[in-house]
Amino acid sequence: MTSLNSHGIRFAFGTLTVLPVRVTRWDREAARAGMLCAPLAGLVAGLLSAAAGGLSLLLGSAPLLAAVASAAVPAALTRGLHLDGLADTADGLGSGKPADDALRIMKQSDIGPFGVITLLFVLLAQVAALAELYGRGWAYGAVAAAVAAVTARLALTLASRRGVPPARPEGLGAAVAGTVTGRGAVAVGAVVVAGCAGAGALLGGYGALHHALAAVAALGVAQLLLRHCVRRFGGVTGDVFGALAETAATAALVALTFG
Repeated sequence: MTSLNSHGIRFAFGTLTVLPVRVTRWDREAARAGMLCAPLAGLVAGLLSAAAGGLSLLLGSAPLLAAVASAAVPAALTRGLHLDGLADTADGLGSGKPADDALRIMKQSDIGPFGVITLLFVLLAQVAALAELYGRGWAYGAVAAAVAAVTARLALTLASRRGVPPARPEGLGAAVAGTVTGRGAVAVGAVVVAGCAGAGALLGGYGALHHALAAVAALGVAQLLLRHCVRRFGGVTGDVFGALAETAATAALVALTFG
């Protein structure tokens, strides 16, 4: 079990970040462990994102520049793969074509108009939300960046649960689809939401409830997108996973600006 957990952590960091971690196993068991560990990769990305924003403020920048720094770190840590997946998924959904044709559009290297528009508004929403939160204080922005990143990777854990099929027989989607048990997904979800509540509690007041509800709301939005993609494409792909991560992160950040 210890060895499998080690392979799972390698799988999570090796597939969800560009950190120099070598994936030593690429089988269903390692994929299951990796997707259960996905929020851990999100936590590292979130802490680095928070550090970038906090350092920017410490050096005297405005909240807007701190927000840009925070938003740039997760993109850099994935080489933009999640954003690329978001754009490709938007092009596939926006095409209105049958599943096979839509999947073919998603595999093309260029980005269509639906993808460009979606990327524009998602990144604007992320930066705007982070700028408002950093404007309230560095701690609000830093906690939000970490919560958003962890919630984004938890959305991938939930999308890997049994009953969610792959849309293609190859690729990351096929490797991880259906690997996580329902019990495992619920357990990891409970730990992550509790962790978000704990982080929010550091801000006082209703911070614990606020951050827990923001995580739950973000996961709900991601699940709606997942259901739509499964219905349209017949399952999940690596691009869909990227879209789910960016959608959950954006929804969490926007939810944290309310109240």
